[in-house]
Amino acid sequence: MQAEASLTAKGAAKHRAVHQLLEGGRILSDPLAVAMLGEDPDAIVREAEEDPDRRTMRLFIAARSRFAEDRLADAVGRDVRQLVLLGAGLDTFGLRNPHRDKGLSVYEVDHPATQAWKRERIAAAAPAGLPALNFVAVDFEKQSFLDELAKAGFDRHAASFFIWLGVTPYLTREAIVATLAAIARVAAEVVFDYGEPLEAFSGARRAAMEAFQARVAALGEPLISRFWPAEMARLLRETGFARFDDFGPHEMAVYLGAPAPPPAGTPGGHVVHARSGG
Repeated sequence: MQAEASLTAKGAAKHRAVHQLLEGGRILSDPLAVAMLGEDPDAIVREAEEDPDRRTMRLFIAARSRFAEDRLADAVGRDVRQLVLLGAGLDTFGLRNPHRDKGLSVYEVDHPATQAWKRERIAAAAPAGLPALNFVAVDFEKQSFLDELAKAGFDRHAASFFIWLGVTPYLTREAIVATLAAIARVAAEVVFDYGEPLEAFSGARRAAMEAFQARVAALGEPLISRFWPAEMARLLRETGFARFDDFGPHEMAVYLGAPAPPPAGTPGGHVVHARSGG
C-alpha cells in the first residue's frame, strides 16, 4: 500500500510549473502551478534547461490538460455539472474552476497520502478566499471509487465528466478496464491518456522512452501498461464507450495549431475523449 505521496504526481506538477515559467503557459495557462508546487522557480527552470529532452514530456502534460479542460468546457455547455478528477495530484483546476458560476461541482479522487500532501500545499500556497475542494480519499486496492464518490455527494444519475490523466501507465490492464467500465456505467464522459509500447519507437526517441521508464521505476512507480491505438479502441468499445476520439502526436499538434505537426501515425502519448452509450 502506498504510504507516501506519489512522486510521479510531483513530477507532473513540476512540468506544469516549468511550462508557465519557460513557455509562459502558452498551451495551458495555470497561474497557481508554481505556487502549488512550492519549489524555487529559478531552481526548477535550471533543472529543466539542463535536461532539454524533458521538454517533450512537459509540453505533452500541458497539452493533455488543455485538451481535457477544453472538452470539459464543451460538456458544461451541454449542462454537465459534475467533474471528477481521478488521480488529481497537484492539479489546480478545482481551485481555478472557471465554470463555478454555472454550478460545476468538482470532486478530487486520490490516494489518501497524495491527497494529504495536496491539502498541505494548498494551505501553504493558495491565497485566502480560494474555494474548498471536495476531496474523496480512496485506497483503490480496497475501495470502490464510485461508492466513495456517492458518500461525498456525487450523483450517479446526473451527467458527469471524468478527467483521468497521468495514471493509466502505472496501472494493470485489469484496473484500467475496471475503471473505464465503472465510468461507462454512470453514463459519463472521460478524458484520459496512455502511451504506446516501446516497440513503437526507434532511435533517439526509443532511448528517451527507456530513460524515462528507468527513472520512474527507480522512484518505485514503474510503468506497467502501454497500448497500441487499435488495442485501445477495442478496449473502449468492450467497456461501453460508443463514441471516442483518440489524439496521438499528429492529431494533438493539429488541435493546438502547431505550424509543423509530426506525420500522422507518429508514436507517442495519446489523449482520448470517450463518451459512453448511456
